Amino acid sequence: MNTPTNLKYSKTDEWVNVDGNIATIGISDYAQDQLSDIVFVEIVVAVGDTVKPGDTLASLESVKAAADVNCPVSGKVVEINEALAQTPEVVNSDPYGKAWMVKVELANTSELETLMDASSYEKYCAERSH
Repeated sequence: MNTPTNLKYSKTDEWVNVDGNIATIGISDYAQDQLSDIVFVEIVVAVGDTVKPGDTLASLESVKAAADVNCPVSGKVVEINEALAQTPEVVNSDPYGKAWMVKVELANTSELETLMDASSYEKYCAERSH
């Protein structure tokens, strides 16, 4: 399992990469592996929308399941990854790169403290797979 150490992780398997006050959000390698082959991605928020933790950002469908991507932070959506609708399989091949889903301008940076670092997230994933 690939778990970059520069990211923060949520219990619902989203990752957050913070650059200044912009949080880029996607799903973890663990999540894409559990879902298997992603065949459909729909981003359900738009630029300008205000989001809060727990809000749905996107819907994913794979050959074996459907899943929602939840927002781990609050703020304003400043960019969405339009390319994923045409190339959903990139979520499987590059979950931390080209498969980012939404960029959010952070409203409250202290929310980041509720997220896990890479080692905590790896332990959390290992506990669930038993």
